[in-house]
Amino acid sequence: MTAVEIIDEIRHLEPGEKVQVVRYVRTLDDGRALSGVELTQLACRLAEETCPSKSQMVKDQIHGGFYGNS
Repeated sequence: MTAVEIIDEIRHLEPGEKVQVVRYVRTLDDGRALSGVELTQLACRLAEETCPSKSQMVKDQIHGGFYGNS
């Protein structure tokens, strides 16, 4: 099965099943280290962010990019 076929199958899932797929896909990315470009983009977002809770979210993403989210 190709990626295009899988994506097409996902499009036809019930909403609850789509949520399960999204949750699973997010776990696949949890252990991946971010590239320098991705970390730079996050650092720029952090510098521009004025909301403390959103700033913390970006900090968490940066931390996860270095050390993984596990």
